[in-house]
Amino acid sequence: QEQLVESGGGLVQAGGSLRLSCAASGRTFSRYVIGWFRQAPGKEREFVAAISWSGDSTNYADSVKGRFTISRDNAKNTVYLQMNSLKPVDTAVYCCAARPFYLAQSEFEYNYWGQGTQVTVSS
Repeated sequence: QEQLVESGGGLVQAGGSLRLSCAASGRTFSRYVIGWFRQAPGKEREFVAAISWSGDSTNYADSVKGRFTISRDNAKNTVYLQMNSLKPVDTAVYCCAARPFYLAQSEFEYNYWGQGTQVTVSS
């Protein structure tokens, strides 16, 4: 069973950058698709980005395309979310999640979840 732990959140000014990390325990991490989701206060959880097990394929929400980059290092059992040009609307709790096989944008298709890390972007 995979366990996921996020880190790297914090407070940043609009236009700034943060890099989130999702560290996984478990021997089968490299076989899983990893997705990032976020949930702002009073809003539903939404898809941000996902990366295939090999790292060759990625998928992004339109709202973050060109600003966020997802990557992974299977040797370190870690997936990263580089967030640039941050906006106040990016403020949310960011969670990573894992699923087998193919990329997906629905949270209901992910089996394992981390606890999340808070990202706050001030204007």
